[in-house]
Amino acid sequence: MSSVQRVVVDGSIIATRNLIKLKRVPEVLVFVLISPIMFVLLFAYVFGGAIDPGAGISYREFLIGGIFAQTVVFGATFTGAGLAEDMQKGIIDRFRSLPMSRSAVLVGRTGSDVVYNLLSIVIMSGTGLLVGWRITSNVPDALAAYALLLLFAYAFSWIMAYVGLMVPSVEVINNASFVVIFPLTFVSNAFVPVESFPTALRHFVEWNPVSSVTQAVRELFGNVNPAAPVPDVWSLQNPVLYTLIWIAVILVVFVPLSVRRFKATSR
Repeated sequence: MSSVQRVVVDGSIIATRNLIKLKRVPEVLVFVLISPIMFVLLFAYVFGGAIDPGAGISYREFLIGGIFAQTVVFGATFTGAGLAEDMQKGIIDRFRSLPMSRSAVLVGRTGSDVVYNLLSIVIMSGTGLLVGWRITSNVPDALAAYALLLLFAYAFSWIMAYVGLMVPSVEVINNASFVVIFPLTFVSNAFVPVESFPTALRHFVEWNPVSSVTQAVRELFGNVNPAAPVPDVWSLQNPVLYTLIWIAVILVVFVPLSVRRFKATSR
């Protein structure tokens, strides 16, 4: 096989191994699915009456796009935590002794976590429908929104893969990831309109990739206020394109960095 074929075949085997873990440790799947349900219910019923996204749209319609973005970003932490756990338990050393591609461990890990995110999105969509969220666009746009979320989740998982290879334990990756994820998700338009932020933070919010993927998903699902003024910043005027640019940049930077780091730890 060529080197690319070997990476794909070996990576699929590693991805299958990670998914089989769901059968062995079903508690992992339970917590993956409970988190998005909890966030939807919490923000919809606790904060929904206090936050006004503007006339012409309900907060629950406004909210779901942000919850989608937050969930896939949080879901990427499973990549880093899984790698850190395998390294801590010595499983990576077992992989090193096998005649397999060195990149396969990372490809399989990031690929299997797309399935986790897909399950979260399905559960979250059902929960959103129960609280009043609706898709008002057409089927191709809705499918494009889901595909964009999964692409963004896949790209972000490579960042977490690099972090997972840099830290010594699962506890450290959890703390380190939250330091990055919380500012990205909460200092964005995921839960409140951009106009509610002070001027000093608004520029960060407008160019935050979480804001762009949230805006893109809202537009593709038809959950935007038709009477609202068009955002006066390019990133939110073209959220799909801006998100795709971020996805490409993250993959170009962090895929080789993660592979190089993994090979360095394999010596």
